[in-house]
Amino acid sequence: MYIFCMAIFTPSQRKKATVLAQITYANPFDPARIRIERQALGKLFKGNHAIWSYLTDSNDLHNIDALNEMMTQVVNDARSNILESKTRNDDDLRLYEDMVFYLLYEDTRDGLEQMLAKPQTLNDASFMQRHYARFKKQFDHYLSLPDITMPSGHLSPHVYAVFFQIRRAFENIFNCLVGQSQPMAKLRQSVWQSLFTHDERLYVRGLYARMADFTTLITGPSGTGKELVARAIGQSRYIPFDPRHNQFTEHYSESFFSLNLSAMSPTLIESELFGHKRGTFTGATSDRKGWLEVCPALGAVFLDEIGELDLTIQVKLLRVLQSRTFQRLGESKDRHFAGKIIAATNRDLPLEMQSKTFREDLYYRLCSDIITTPSLAEQLSDEPQDLTRLVTFILKRLLGDDALDALPKVLACIHEQLGDEYPWPGNIRELQQCVSNILIRGCYQPRTCVQDVDPREALKTLTEQGTLSADALLNRYCHWMYEKLGNYEAAAAQLGLDRRTVKKRVDEAALEH
Repeated sequence: MYIFCMAIFTPSQRKKATVLAQITYANPFDPARIRIERQALGKLFKGNHAIWSYLTDSNDLHNIDALNEMMTQVVNDARSNILESKTRNDDDLRLYEDMVFYLLYEDTRDGLEQMLAKPQTLNDASFMQRHYARFKKQFDHYLSLPDITMPSGHLSPHVYAVFFQIRRAFENIFNCLVGQSQPMAKLRQSVWQSLFTHDERLYVRGLYARMADFTTLITGPSGTGKELVARAIGQSRYIPFDPRHNQFTEHYSESFFSLNLSAMSPTLIESELFGHKRGTFTGATSDRKGWLEVCPALGAVFLDEIGELDLTIQVKLLRVLQSRTFQRLGESKDRHFAGKIIAATNRDLPLEMQSKTFREDLYYRLCSDIITTPSLAEQLSDEPQDLTRLVTFILKRLLGDDALDALPKVLACIHEQLGDEYPWPGNIRELQQCVSNILIRGCYQPRTCVQDVDPREALKTLTEQGTLSADALLNRYCHWMYEKLGNYEAAAAQLGLDRRTVKKRVDEAALEH
């Protein structure tokens, strides 16, 4: 007896499905994502942009709608063929499953966006039950088919959790790291990889549960948005979904703990990071948990200005990264840290290692995942029009709907007072202050950087003039020694002062100039 065996895809459908399925695991900020869209849509593709970025035109939405329509037709035909077929090719099933995941995400996206726009909905049992039930119904319709085992074997709660992570990551990267220059495009792509790796299929299969083992180090000049990057990563980690209670096991907004190391004394850093026992030092009136203890397993601790960390604390942090254990100040009991460490610095850590002010073993524990934030000068050199886009972005944050009315005046002031070649030494932070100054005072006068003047000559001139107070004289002298010796530790040793005192004096010298 002859049995007709229908294939899942016709040859033309398989060719189309092979292209469409690539979108599911593609980094949305990789130029390859746009190329896949162009290839899949052909003449239906609209726009001429090569990357996704904030403030691009509305053709992005047209392309997504066209992809959804095309993929829905291919998937529905394939589902019918799967149910009727007596044989199933594993490769074809994988193509089918990949496309279904994409369609399920798009079908779920509105609800996920609502969870982010109104975080209280995450605690609304009725909303969460309805939203997950809708997702589960579609999941079962496409993937829970009779006598069929899908290649990935993923369960619906896990896929739902991945979708929520994807949406959080996209919102945090797309809406905060703006600009159409290649340096910013590479930054967005790099942050996405930090969350999902370059192989998202492997990540979803199991690597998601091990991402806390990979420390992220963010490097770049001051004012380039290193904390924005850290927050995007820290608040976009995978959080499991509990279908019994219709809720995620943790709230994403309560999972990020930031610590600026340059603003604290060594004792305060240890107390904030590791916690302390009552009576350990003056002012320790009760036991206190540190951030490493408070941070949940799915959270992240952000150590800003890691290059400022004293060597004694570097040893303790190294232990955390090696063994995941730490002790409160004044205790000998080991405690466990299960979260992720994110660190940032504007210093050249390899150079610091050469001068023995930063431990090599700690550096190599930190550098499994390195992200570099570009300077504003790099961005504008590649894409000068980004100045207008960034000013527009800043004005919208400050003025809302009135932003476009203020834009011409702000841009005119920048061009007239600074010129097109201004290097923006303070980067995005300086641009934000520039816009604020223009809104308030109608002008912006940048400070001359103290680094532009030879500190020794400046000190000599001011000393001869006799115009400095004793305090200001010490500030300038500390700055000169810092410039001469190249780092705070060497300057502190030469001056017989504490390292943080030297740094404080150097910072004050910069403000006095």
